[in-house]
Amino acid sequence: MVSFSQKNGLDSHPALKKLQDVQEEIYRQLQLLIPDHIAFHDSMVSRVSGSPILRLEILERHPYTTFLRLTYEFQEGDDRSYAPDAHIRFYHDAHLAEATSYNTGQGCTRTAHPSYPAWQILQQSWRRNRALDRWLDYLLKQGHSVATMQPARRSISEAPKQAVLVEIS
Repeated sequence: MVSFSQKNGLDSHPALKKLQDVQEEIYRQLQLLIPDHIAFHDSMVSRVSGSPILRLEILERHPYTTFLRLTYEFQEGDDRSYAPDAHIRFYHDAHLAEATSYNTGQGCTRTAHPSYPAWQILQQSWRRNRALDRWLDYLLKQGHSVATMQPARRSISEAPKQAVLVEIS
C-alpha cells in the first residue's frame, strides 16, 4: 500500500545553515587555490600533470567582494572550450564564497525573483554550491594549489591571434 503521508526525502529542502556551511567550505578551498598576487593579475592558470589547464579570471573587484570565473580550458587545434564554467562571488569580509552560475550566459539567466518560491531558490543555490564544493575538492586532490597558480599570458576573453592570409592578384 502506498502512503502519501510518509516522508521519503524527496520533498526535503536544504536548510539555510547547511548552505552557509558549504559556502564557508568553498571559501576555505578557494583560499588554498588563489594566491596573494591575484591582486596584481586578473588572469591566472594552473598546470598540473594529468589535469586540463585550470583558468581563474577576475571579472569584478569591489572592496569586500570579488567576482571570479573558474574553469578548465580544453584546446583542440585552434579551438578552445571551457567546462565546467563556474562563476563565483567571493565575500572577503564574511568569509563565504558562492557559486552564482555554471554557464557563460549567467548574466541572462534569472535565478531569483520575488515571485519565485524561496525553497526553490534555496534548492537551486544548494545544488550549484554543492557541485562547486565537490569540484574544488577534486581540484585540490589533483594538486592544483596556490603554488601552481601562475599569471596567465592572456585572459579567456582574448582570442588567440590567428594569421590571416590575404591573396593579392
